Amino acid sequence: MQVQETAIPGCLEIIPNILTDDRGCFIKTFHHKVFEQHGLETDWREEYYSTSRKGVLRGLHFQRPPHDHEKLVYCTSGAVIDVVIDLRTGSPMYGRHALFQLDATAARIIYIPKGCAHGFYVVSDTAIMMYKVSSIYAPESDAGILWNSLDIPWPDHAPVLSVRDAGFPSFDDFESPFKWS
Repeated sequence: MQVQETAIPGCLEIIPNILTDDRGCFIKTFHHKVFEQHGLETDWREEYYSTSRKGVLRGLHFQRPPHDHEKLVYCTSGAVIDVVIDLRTGSPMYGRHALFQLDATAARIIYIPKGCAHGFYVVSDTAIMMYKVSSIYAPESDAGILWNSLDIPWPDHAPVLSVRDAGFPSFDDFESPFKWS
């Protein structure tokens, strides 16, 4: 497992070893010792997966303090364009994003620190995304930023959105509860 820095401080791209043979492949998505060595969260509280069809955009999601969390995301089927936005005031990347191509073949994993929003757009016919989070879901802390209110080069100007995601405030109207430390 390799761990690489990204443009957003604390947001990491994890490249797993992929073992393949005539049966398929085997991929380790989490290794306690490796995460510990890099100072990453190892005490995951919940795990989810979502299935989405081509053209769906999910995001840009986060949880407000005190229920904010680290998040580990990867694609187990299909392919997505994944986006992380730094919402920590004082961060050198505040309001900026990092883009990632996630797919089942390359099996790249994104570690998202507290204070960042996350979203993705499905480019394959269908996609399955896995998420681990370091806090229990708290509906009162659930929040988001409007998907098209930042300069993100989404491949579609009219994606399939949930009513919730379409109703998020724009980045310009957002007051961040997150501080860079």
